[in-house]
Amino acid sequence: MKLINFSLFFIFIFINLSFADINKEFENWKLNFKKIALQNNISEKTFDKVMSDTKFLSDVIKYDRYQPEFYEDTKTYISKRTSSKKVSLGKKFYEKNSTLINTVENEFNIDRELLLALMGIETNFGTYVGKMDILSSLATLSFDKRRSEFFTNELLILLRLIENEQIDYKTLYGSWAGAFGFFQFMPSTMKNYAIDHDGNGYIDLKNNNDAYASASNYLNQIGWKSENPCFYKIDLSENIPSKYLNISAKKLHDKKKLKYFRKYIKNNDQIDNKFNALKVAIITPDKDIIPDAETLNPAYIVFDNYEIILKWNRSLRFALAVCTLKDKFKNEL
Repeated sequence: MKLINFSLFFIFIFINLSFADINKEFENWKLNFKKIALQNNISEKTFDKVMSDTKFLSDVIKYDRYQPEFYEDTKTYISKRTSSKKVSLGKKFYEKNSTLINTVENEFNIDRELLLALMGIETNFGTYVGKMDILSSLATLSFDKRRSEFFTNELLILLRLIENEQIDYKTLYGSWAGAFGFFQFMPSTMKNYAIDHDGNGYIDLKNNNDAYASASNYLNQIGWKSENPCFYKIDLSENIPSKYLNISAKKLHDKKKLKYFRKYIKNNDQIDNKFNALKVAIITPDKDIIPDAETLNPAYIVFDNYEIILKWNRSLRFALAVCTLKDKFKNEL
């Protein structure tokens, strides 16, 4: 399994390199990264102020190699994140913040249930936003070779936001991957979609007003359509060609109109005919990660709205969990 390979790779590094060696390499990386930052119009004053205390965080590398999206089967992953307790907490949060949530829903045409589902899964309705030093997390992942280019770009964007005084760097504590606030925005998402909704001149993604408006603006801009479904769980016929089965979230392939796929779906009568003209894909999310997983079970027909959630977090299971929790809230609010 890939997971075991990642773990062995991580252990190998730390057997062969002492922490002193790694920290020395990290400090050398920082010197080189400073040159890159200055070339990208980050002032030396800003860089020294916010990057001088950044550290290599070994736990960040471990978390990167061992994410639940990589080892939990779909049923386990979804059930953990859409429990009755989660629904109950969401209802209480909504009752306290209904005026704001309803206002934002109307302003951006984004379902309140979707916003609650995302906030509930990302930060348990703002009660757990993460305690990692985001600057050190991003620096560690930029230093690491696995996804260096992506995280280097995110770190540069964050430094630019700090440079422009749009974000207070002293508040930057969040997830191990560098995500921040009640909806866990990465720096690039902050830059492109975050809104100062309360008009105080500062974007605070740990404030319900700015956080909800920013999440709604993001979903609206990337194309969420409230009138369309997210997914249907399906029972597939054995004769479906394997080329139609998506096992990776990177890019869904071989999409067809729903009408075309109906001949391969045993529970076809449970899917509304009004969506026949919409293009869909078929996902079988366990096949790539669970040893001896069935090829055709579980399986889902997924719509464009599902792919919108993939843009938020490129995990097949995450998107299924969000849409599942959203539907549960729809029956409760």
